[in-house]
Amino acid sequence: MKASKIAYKPVGMALGAVSGMIAGAAFKQAWKVIEGEGDAPNATDEERSWKQILLAAAVQGAIFAVVKASVDRSGAVAVRRLTGTWPG
Repeated sequence: MKASKIAYKPVGMALGAVSGMIAGAAFKQAWKVIEGEGDAPNATDEERSWKQILLAAAVQGAIFAVVKASVDRSGAVAVRRLTGTWPG
C-alpha cells in the first residue's frame, strides 16, 4: 500500500464522519419538505405505511451516497493540491 494511501486514512475517516453529519441534517430537511413531518419513520414504526417507510429509506440512501461521494472527492482533490499526489 502506498504511503499516501496510508496517510490519507485518518483524513478519510474524519471526512466520513463529517459527511454523515451533513447527510443526516440534509435528510432531516428533505423529509420535512417531502412529508411535512419532523421525524422520518423507522422501519418498525407501526403507525407508518410501507410507502412512507420505503420512500424514507430511498431518499436517505440517495442523500447519504451523494454527500459521501462529494465529500470524499473533495478531500482527495484537496490532498492532491496540497501534496501533488492522488490519495486513492
